[in-house]
Amino acid sequence: MNSSLWTVMAFTIRNKIRSKAFIIMTIILAVLLVVAGNLPYLIDKLGGGDKATKVGYAEGQQPQIVQGLKDYYGQLPKPDVKLVSIAGSEEQLKGALEKGDIGGYLTFAEDKETGFPKATYNAKSAFSGGTSSSLTAALQKIKTDRIIKDAGMTEEQKKQLSTPVSLDTQKVSFSNEKGKSEEEQGMAIGLTYAMIILLFMGVMISGQLIATEITAEKNSRVMEILVTSVSPLKQMWGKILGTFIVAMLQIVILIGALVINLMMPQNADSLAKFGIDLSTIDATLVVYAIFFYLAGFFLYATLFAAVGSIVSRTEDLGQAVLPITMLTLVGFYIAMFGLTHPDHILIQVCQYIPFFSPFLMFLRIGLSEPAWWEIALSLVILLASILGIGWLSAKIYRVGVLMYGKRPSMKEIVKAMKAYKV
Repeated sequence: MNSSLWTVMAFTIRNKIRSKAFIIMTIILAVLLVVAGNLPYLIDKLGGGDKATKVGYAEGQQPQIVQGLKDYYGQLPKPDVKLVSIAGSEEQLKGALEKGDIGGYLTFAEDKETGFPKATYNAKSAFSGGTSSSLTAALQKIKTDRIIKDAGMTEEQKKQLSTPVSLDTQKVSFSNEKGKSEEEQGMAIGLTYAMIILLFMGVMISGQLIATEITAEKNSRVMEILVTSVSPLKQMWGKILGTFIVAMLQIVILIGALVINLMMPQNADSLAKFGIDLSTIDATLVVYAIFFYLAGFFLYATLFAAVGSIVSRTEDLGQAVLPITMLTLVGFYIAMFGLTHPDHILIQVCQYIPFFSPFLMFLRIGLSEPAWWEIALSLVILLASILGIGWLSAKIYRVGVLMYGKRPSMKEIVKAMKAYKV
């Protein structure tokens, strides 16, 4: 590697890694991901995930319904509701709720139209979704059993009626690749979503860092000293590659912190409960994720570097990079739409647009099954665009770092290129 290019890279890496902002942000994000990786376990331990909510009822009120609720929760391996009998009226129930002896209480009112009592779950908070949903399911079961019994159905018929319909989802494959199971599809959706978020954040944060550093050097006149010892082209690629290495280092630390904690023994049961199996991740999809992340990073990094080189004041940088930011946002939001509509015509058209293809082509590979020629065509267009935009950005950078004052227009940049014979 050329010594001057390596010098710029090493300076950029050393400057960013040593900065307090980088160290503090990495530590904070790593801690957050460690917490996120252990969140199911922490909820179970600290939030009492396996602890049943005590639900009170007035003694003697609707004995058949109450007995049905007790039978329903009694047959569950881990009931989430425990019924508590309290003598007295609703005032005593309110008192028990206020003291914290119960988490809520049930009241019943006759409903002649349906022939089944209308139940109300009273709690301190209106957001008691888990307990309320559990009680609703239990009461629905009791009502169904009562109707079945009144209809004179046999136990066999009752069993057949209560047995849920089995429906598995299988992704159909039209190539030699084996179709994905429901679990594999779920992991593919999770990986696709994570990749889109990661690419968006990586492009925005790293691109802004590159543009800001270049503009700051111009603003402080340091650039005038640098161009005498290092060519503008080597400066640009040295900063891009240096920032890329720092960004990859940070990503490896953060993803490593998350994956290591997800694979800890205490999280195995929690992950299984949510149907998450890390072993079902498709290795090919991971390779595509790495490739499209690299392609998207370098495509946008060269644009940010070019724009940063033509701005002399950091105050003007936000407005200058706005078009690139809008391109990134459009690609991100189209990808969010594509998560539920991967074969929509909008996705199939935009997957060939190089500014959007890092998001959308990977999305289609993960959630659909595009033809091999679609993937190949999108990759060729993307790689050609990276080379073309990189070549153009290098030309803009070579003249931009020497232009001071107000931000030049494209006409002025082209004129400067011809004057400098770039």
